[in-house]
Amino acid sequence: MTDSRKNYTKRRRYGYRRRRSAAGYLGRIAALALFVLLAFRYKDADRILRQFLRGPSAIETNPAGDSFSAGMADSDPGSIPEYEGTLCVELNDNIPCFTTYDRDHMEGEHYSELDSLGRCRAAWAKLDNSMRPAAERENIDMVHPSGWRQEMYPGIIPFDPPFLYQRCHLIAYSLTGQNANEKNLITGTCSLNMDGMRPYEVQLVKYLDSCDDHVLYRVTPFYRGRELVPRGVEMEAWSMEDEGTGVCFHVFVHNVQPGIVIDYLTGMNWADMSGGNELGDI
Repeated sequence: MTDSRKNYTKRRRYGYRRRRSAAGYLGRIAALALFVLLAFRYKDADRILRQFLRGPSAIETNPAGDSFSAGMADSDPGSIPEYEGTLCVELNDNIPCFTTYDRDHMEGEHYSELDSLGRCRAAWAKLDNSMRPAAERENIDMVHPSGWRQEMYPGIIPFDPPFLYQRCHLIAYSLTGQNANEKNLITGTCSLNMDGMRPYEVQLVKYLDSCDDHVLYRVTPFYRGRELVPRGVEMEAWSMEDEGTGVCFHVFVHNVQPGIVIDYLTGMNWADMSGGNELGDI
């Protein structure tokens, strides 16, 4: 039997294995250390992976500047789509218009002054979990936003009582605790408030409850001309520490109500006897 055959037989008999190099052992140790590190920092690892899969930050896609940005409802009102039967539509490929200046300078919360017609304008905040209220919301019936012409529609409005309008917070009470702030309340339909804005607000609440991170958030009401009731609201949100992987949306929610015609100029409204869902444009 040759020497090589003898050595092979000996290795099989005694379970010898080929020696590993020092570099191989160091590689295994490094991999183990990395695994332990990731096990303790799973949240960060998950964030890094999600950022890699998502691509560049939404903020990086917007032009730099040395002042706060504005939503499209203010900066480019012609880009706001007409209502065509879909309550919520994405704007700007669902990417908010925040810039690096916004990221570096937005702090706390801000509510614009009412304009000359008494209308709310944009509201924004750098949200975090510490801003969320601990107490139940109090009554806000003393506030009458522009265009407030309340009516009831039994059999049409699916709520009890079947009021058409609600006092809609631009930035929800559940996010900042702002309640009877006239700079933060618009005349909105049940559909706008409950079906349109609420799902996005719930998304923000769940995210803030899950971590100590921050979210840039802006809501801009959109008016046509001198109309007192907004045609809808533009909603933008971007989670900061994970660069938009946790929360990132940019939508327009139409202020409409199926079965009701709204005169946005005055706030007056009536049942749509034509059987359709056309909007008042008087």
